[in-house]
Amino acid sequence: MSLKNAKVLTISQSIHPFMNGQEEMAKLTRNLPQGILDSGNEIRVFMPKFGSINERRHQLHEVIRLSGMNLIINDTDHALLIKVASVPSARMQVYFIDNEEYFKRKAGTHNSSGEFFPDNDERALFFGRGVLETVRKLGWVPDIIHCHGWMTAFIPLYVRHHYTDDPHFENAKLVFSVYDQKAESLDKDISKKLVLEGFNKDLLKGLSKPTTDDLYKFGMTYSDAVVKVSPKLSKSLETAVKGLDKPLLVSNGADPVLEHTEFYNNILEEALV
Repeated sequence: MSLKNAKVLTISQSIHPFMNGQEEMAKLTRNLPQGILDSGNEIRVFMPKFGSINERRHQLHEVIRLSGMNLIINDTDHALLIKVASVPSARMQVYFIDNEEYFKRKAGTHNSSGEFFPDNDERALFFGRGVLETVRKLGWVPDIIHCHGWMTAFIPLYVRHHYTDDPHFENAKLVFSVYDQKAESLDKDISKKLVLEGFNKDLLKGLSKPTTDDLYKFGMTYSDAVVKVSPKLSKSLETAVKGLDKPLLVSNGADPVLEHTEFYNNILEEALV
């Protein structure tokens, strides 16, 4: 059964043609929202405004009415800038979460030597909060919130425990997609930073010596449903996926728009029962 008149929020770490890395994710999150839109649904699409994205080439421009908020991350104020661009030859817009300190550097998640940035945990926190605050400012109420990549892993936690009574998100179904990405070590103080945001320590199990694989597990824990996109994952992620007690889509990649729309539809129908 096809999806109709649903509102789907797609949040991705990488979207084609704006990012060249993480090709599997970038292509899927370029084509999936377009397919959802073409099937008679509403979409909003977000990604980080990494410094490697050429703003002139992709014709990004700031959305003044959405910018101007400050978000406190690790007890420090950070200005939130929102930019937008259209995907060439499509009716689809992508919103970008930007900030001078976190996203100005001319790179994605690694420096020119291939080293993982030590503040990627804070960049993920800022990105997640920035998306949700922007959606609130838009006054848009999603039925499905679909997160792609470890950098989106805090969004389910925010939705379930920070915005739990917010009418924009209280009825949304959270879907989290898992990809084969190299496991990288994150700041061991991430739990302390989340406690500063008001989260109870009991919610943060598994983040004592966190890697990006641990963020995937964390995101799955607080989501309503999970999609396994990559055919092969690390051993620990494969084990975590197999142990899930929630709806799971193992993508075969043949027709991602069809399989995802059916999956979304089943999740929304179950919510009505």
